[in-house]
Amino acid sequence: MAVRPADYPPPFSAREFVAEPTDPPDERIEVGILIVGAGPAGLAAAIRLGQLVEERPDLAERLGEVPVAVLEKGKQPGSHALSGAVVNPRGLRRLFRGEKRIEDMPFYGEVEAEGVYFLRERSSMRIPTPPTMKNHGNYVASLSQLTRWLAEQSEEAGATILPETAAEKLLVKDGRVVGVRTGDKGRGRNGEQLPNFEPGSDILARVTILCEGTQGHLTGVAIDTFGLEGESPQVWALGVKEVWKVERPLRRVVHTMGWPLRSRAKYREFGGSFIYPMGDDMLTIGMVVGLDYRDAELSVHDLLQELKTNPFVRKMLVGGERIGWGAKTIPEGGLVALPKRLHAPGLLLCGDGAGMVNVPALKGIQYAVESGRLAAEAAADGLRPGRTPWTPGALATYDDSVRQSFIWRDLEEVRNMRQAFGRGFYVGGALAGAMTATKGKFPPGDLRTEPDAEQTIFRTGRSKKYPAPDGKLTFDKLSSVYLSGNRSRDDAPNHLRVRTDVAPELAALWDRMCPAQVYEATGGHVEVTPSNCVQCGAITAKGGRLTPPEGGSGPEYTLS
Repeated sequence: MAVRPADYPPPFSAREFVAEPTDPPDERIEVGILIVGAGPAGLAAAIRLGQLVEERPDLAERLGEVPVAVLEKGKQPGSHALSGAVVNPRGLRRLFRGEKRIEDMPFYGEVEAEGVYFLRERSSMRIPTPPTMKNHGNYVASLSQLTRWLAEQSEEAGATILPETAAEKLLVKDGRVVGVRTGDKGRGRNGEQLPNFEPGSDILARVTILCEGTQGHLTGVAIDTFGLEGESPQVWALGVKEVWKVERPLRRVVHTMGWPLRSRAKYREFGGSFIYPMGDDMLTIGMVVGLDYRDAELSVHDLLQELKTNPFVRKMLVGGERIGWGAKTIPEGGLVALPKRLHAPGLLLCGDGAGMVNVPALKGIQYAVESGRLAAEAAADGLRPGRTPWTPGALATYDDSVRQSFIWRDLEEVRNMRQAFGRGFYVGGALAGAMTATKGKFPPGDLRTEPDAEQTIFRTGRSKKYPAPDGKLTFDKLSSVYLSGNRSRDDAPNHLRVRTDVAPELAALWDRMCPAQVYEATGGHVEVTPSNCVQCGAITAKGGRLTPPEGGSGPEYTLS
């Protein structure tokens, strides 16, 4: 019998995360503009709002005592931020308008050289760099470090950041978003109140900007509640990366394709690796694979371990030490999967949560920054005298601005590339070449994406080829979770919504898929260990649902 993850929907309904305010009026927290997520998009919005408040005394008056508040579910800004990352600085330059130079930002340096390689198990061959992957003028960064720096700039601009605060419910009254309710803290495994229990709070705002990043919880709830689904469903990839301290400096940006992924269309294995220099004594190496794959035994974490055994890759790591690890999903649907509107009454959607990622270019950070800046301007415009941001269409200027920006132009040129690789590596590569040459004009029209959870799954003997962990070059999942700095309580409530009585093929898929060893297949049953979770979001793409855990839990990334 054919098995699909979609055949086993999770016990989840968006409606349970939408409510009216329940706190008494004198206990509600009121802010001017509320930003959910202290990532690049949210912090860019906060910085731009600070600039606008300084420029417009009328705006400062309307926003009140706390003009801008930013909620961050991690221990601090940057705790949950993970990317490659090679950053195109144009969004940052537009945001700071010359007030901050690139040299002031925590980059490891400008890309000096680069190469793309096609791998086989024991060999490598350099190939021409596709135009979409050229990185001249871009900079290597740790996204967690860049995020912490942006947080400092936003606080200097007047924003109030509330760390360890998870946004659990979208507050909606009379058809408009009026804020969010934060999650409780100090509950036990079964929801009981522990001695340190702290209830959540209603935070009300004139405008709420959701900048939650990939697999954003309230972003998904808002898309469902306000009917914002795009013309095609969103699809995702899973990236697993490591940071290494090395003996020899890496002087170029490296990308690979081919092995250890299989090229035949039946497997639907799309992705590749990246190896980026981080100064003279560190590098980061990662593997990214589309979550529309079909083999239940595929494991991105173990593919990364296998990748490191290739002689070309191994020599970069000789004598080195692994000092960091992390995992995160990446939205890959592109333009065709963007919400049909990026606003609702009182609400704006930004960055990765909305799906603003250029997959062929491996870029999303500049789009997050630019969308945050544009959202801030739209929110401020909606608060001009005589206007209200919750009337229908009042925030539509944001959609107009995004459509006129480089975000839309870039995504339009590559709108069909991700879909092409569903036909296999070689056919997909040929189609992608034609799309690049025509700047997206071929083929005419939009190709639809297919939901990751609707792919039929099967089992092979793939897992037998994964290398055994040796603790020096290759590593198991649990030691990797430890290296992420995971701060989750063992007795915290389960924040993962999954069916535990599923087909053996699906149980095996979740077991292999999860880079943090959260799921264990036991016959026709799945055992769940939520305290291992690093909140990568892969489960949401493949048949489950990630919901907000207790604020402050999850990884504590510092070099990711």
